[in-house]
Amino acid sequence: MRVFITGNQGQLGRALKRVLEGETVAGCDLPEVDITDRLAIRAAIAACQPDVVIHAAAWTDVDGCARDPERAYRVNALGTQNVALACAEVGAALVYISTNEVFDGTATEPYREWDPVHPINPYGRSKAAGEWLVSHLLTRFYIVRTAWLYAPGGRNFPHRIIQLADERGALRVVADEVSNPTYAPDLAAALAALIRTGACGIYHLTNSGYCSRYEFARAILRQTGREHIPVEPITLDQFQRDSTPPRFAPLANTAAAALGIVLRPWEEALAEFLCSS
Repeated sequence: MRVFITGNQGQLGRALKRVLEGETVAGCDLPEVDITDRLAIRAAIAACQPDVVIHAAAWTDVDGCARDPERAYRVNALGTQNVALACAEVGAALVYISTNEVFDGTATEPYREWDPVHPINPYGRSKAAGEWLVSHLLTRFYIVRTAWLYAPGGRNFPHRIIQLADERGALRVVADEVSNPTYAPDLAAALAALIRTGACGIYHLTNSGYCSRYEFARAILRQTGREHIPVEPITLDQFQRDSTPPRFAPLANTAAAALGIVLRPWEEALAEFLCSS
């Protein structure tokens, strides 16, 4: 199988290259190829003639998207349109990596794959637009939503919590934003398994279980011997930021679980990440 990965230098892209070592893998990332340049991404994908394109490239700075919604749409929506059109030309299936932020966070139980999207911030709206474009331009696609992604070697929530704990000796962490912490190598392995099934559709792939940012932070401190660090729970209203995230937006894995694809509990994945960091 020939696989092309956009954003192949990002945290998910690097993990995908490791789990797809047995396949023929190519890819692109900035600055060499910009997905907003239609001709450039078209040429890069055409040169590979892939069976599957995994579209992991995105502007994922949620607060940056809130400050510059036009850029968010240009990258996450129109860039995705360029990738989808290039897939159509070579007959490749497309895996579009989306987000829990396409939901509004007003649910009382985890969102399932068929729940209607209703984003409440520019990042979520731009990713929902990407989903719409993929589903209307292609017949063979996987829309894969994930949440709270972290990986070795990148800027992420666990590293930030450890850094701030060591610098300040005390933390204030939001307790009313809830979702699924997801370890990029686990997501990559699940994506590899998914594309090998050939079962196109909409999927939610996260580590099992969910928690608040506050609970996530407490687990990070506990697993790194910093449980003595005091953590004050605060509300989203008390945390000043440019974007408004959905309050309760964990994802339920229903469709992939029916194929036998289930990620391990988030606490186990976090322990492995912290041991390897």
